[in-house]
Amino acid sequence: MHADSQIRLAAFNWLKEQTQIHGEVLSRQLLVEGFPFQDKQIPLMSPQGIFKPKDMKLPLTITTAPNGPYKDSIRDDGFLYYKYRGTNPNHRDNVGLRECMKQQIPLIYFHGLAPSKYELVWPVYIVGDDPEHLTFKVSADAFESVLYEIKQDPTAVSEIDIRRKYITTEVRHRIHQHTFRERVLNAYRNQCSFCRLRHPELLDAAHIIGDKEPEGEPIVNNGLALCKIHHAAFDNLFVGIRPDNYTIEVREDVRKEKDGPMLLHGLQEMHNRKIILPYETRDWPDRDLPGMKYEKFRKAI
Repeated sequence: MHADSQIRLAAFNWLKEQTQIHGEVLSRQLLVEGFPFQDKQIPLMSPQGIFKPKDMKLPLTITTAPNGPYKDSIRDDGFLYYKYRGTNPNHRDNVGLRECMKQQIPLIYFHGLAPSKYELVWPVYIVGDDPEHLTFKVSADAFESVLYEIKQDPTAVSEIDIRRKYITTEVRHRIHQHTFRERVLNAYRNQCSFCRLRHPELLDAAHIIGDKEPEGEPIVNNGLALCKIHHAAFDNLFVGIRPDNYTIEVREDVRKEKDGPMLLHGLQEMHNRKIILPYETRDWPDRDLPGMKYEKFRKAI
């Protein structure tokens, strides 16, 4: 097996291990440090969006930085549109991706969700090149596509296209969810806005207005960082938030219950406390949204 292929497969296997430990959102530090291969350390990321480790001939990863200069996007047609590096179609990085397209070589895609947090998508393939708009068309695929050769007869190609569009559309949905989570937790400094619990593994980015409702946009102003118990209590109207002063109210029947320390300290003692707000006022909950939720809470009392 060629050295490029060996390193690429080793990278995929290492990332599979890391996702089992950390999930599909990885830190920039982890990706920059990379993974051991034989007697070397192979990084997976650099300041450049199109990255080729020095021990490889073709690119290994592509990255969209959070708030970066390039407007990469996954569109409704089921493809990721990834911008060239610079404006020269013949820049070596662009040439490298073009060669990956010709050979259908799998790549790794990192999408920046928030500072130092990246969504992992792999494998992805370059499936189109548009020099006029300085853009590559990219499609995600299943991990099995790396391990098994798929015969390129007309039927197989059609099946591959359908599978890749479906997977890429699923990736877009996942990226939107994870972007919302990372931005909300970052705004609330990785702590529950009710009880200050600071373990991200036990925190959720809760929608104030549910994402299936018209007003339930996945934006920070429609989010709260909540621990699992307070998220469930908020969603099920055990607690509400007064929109005028962001005070927590616990439903009266819940306050009268006697059911051990979890109920006492976890819910009842939250009554009349103010929620912990983000440092930046622009990230505070939109008062109209807690107001809509509060009306539902009042009807449940």
